[in-house]
Amino acid sequence: MSQDNQNPSLSIKLTKSPIGFEKTQKETAAALGLRKVGVTVVRPDNASVRGMVFKIKHLLEVSEVK
Repeated sequence: MSQDNQNPSLSIKLTKSPIGFEKTQKETAAALGLRKVGVTVVRPDNASVRGMVFKIKHLLEVSEVK
């Protein structure tokens, strides 16, 4: 049995500093585990994470992990 599609994930990289943006955007980056520029984290692909990514999409590089 293949586990390729059972737990989809997102690879999220912080490409731009949240300094100078709204405080909530900095907090959203921190909640995703992104505290420094260049850091990449893998998070589950669900509505909650997608909403957080959408909120700070101008600061991120996102790709799907299979």
